[in-house]
Amino acid sequence: MEYKHKAVVLGTNYYIGLSVVRNLGRSGVSVTTVDYDNHHYGCSKYVKEKLIGPHYKKEEKKLVEFLIDYAKKQEEKPVLFPTADLYVEFMEDNFDSLKKYYLWPNEKKGLLRKLMDKESLLEFTKPLGIRTPEIIPMDADNLYKKVTEELGYPCIVKPKDSMPFVNKYRSKVFMIKNEEELKEKIEMCKRDSQEVFVQRIIKGPETNCYSFDVYMDKNQKVVSYMTTHKIRQWPINFGASTYAKQIYIPELYDICVPLFKSTGYRGFAEVELKRDEKTKNIYLVEVNVRFVNFTELQCYMGMNTPMMYFLDSIGEDFSGPEIKEDHEVYWKYKYEDLSAIRKYLSTGQMSLKDIISDYRFKKVSSTWALDDPMPGIHFFLWAIGKRFKR
Repeated sequence: MEYKHKAVVLGTNYYIGLSVVRNLGRSGVSVTTVDYDNHHYGCSKYVKEKLIGPHYKKEEKKLVEFLIDYAKKQEEKPVLFPTADLYVEFMEDNFDSLKKYYLWPNEKKGLLRKLMDKESLLEFTKPLGIRTPEIIPMDADNLYKKVTEELGYPCIVKPKDSMPFVNKYRSKVFMIKNEEELKEKIEMCKRDSQEVFVQRIIKGPETNCYSFDVYMDKNQKVVSYMTTHKIRQWPINFGASTYAKQIYIPELYDICVPLFKSTGYRGFAEVELKRDEKTKNIYLVEVNVRFVNFTELQCYMGMNTPMMYFLDSIGEDFSGPEIKEDHEVYWKYKYEDLSAIRKYLSTGQMSLKDIISDYRFKKVSSTWALDDPMPGIHFFLWAIGKRFKR
């Protein structure tokens, strides 16, 4: 089937954007990508138009004008897709201007930003009794005293915006062992204009880290959902998944769905959670309101979240599965998983037996696809070149 509306995907510098592009293109949607530079994943055969535009931060207003100029030339309003938190923020900051020319499911200006932010998220989770790890903002009065008395050590320093933090420090969080380390990291973040907060650690192995992926329709009804747990992540202990498994975890539905119903949420979202190894309580760690690492896994399971988002935006009917059984399906991001394996082995957190026992030859790949090999080839050549430079 051909659609009159085009999909405009913001960001192809990571495999998330690639998954969105592929699963729209496979379904007959004309896909246009917009990025500030050429990237490995932008060479997918499912990209009909590849546009290089202004930077979303450095030239924000110019990018708004660039997108509006493009939309004005189209027969129908395009559907706008964010593939990273900073693109969500860009859409939120320019909500009124972009909504005149683009479609996307959310109609509540400011809601996505509130759900993304760890502090404002509490105004939704507290009334529902949803457990979240305690946090203290970096600019709190008596910060170091509060951390000692309320959180204790070890604890972690986390960013409000992950992408600039990871780009700067090559780490998703800082593990803090004592007050001296905390002062050092906080002062460094202040110098680098990185907004962070201090958070209590929820203790437990990687397999206690869960994801609840869901699509909510305009009536705040659950259209489709699935659950997963991590096996490995990079950086280890506090990073993004590199190897994960689809597994049904029934408790997550009753924790997450009330949150989205109470906020009037519409669209795709992923909730990251963790079970405390001692109390067995499950804590809500983070809400992602854009497409995520597991997009290719979702689509493999029949939960085509990019197409749900597209059809919802243009007012067409759509559906998806509620996955309530285990299918023994694994997902892998091989490039970073190799680093993760080495680190788990060297720190003694995993044994070779652990690694082998969880290994499956049939996996959903983050990047490689037989029907669209060029992004995988480009990335492989880049990775090899990077290794040789080292």
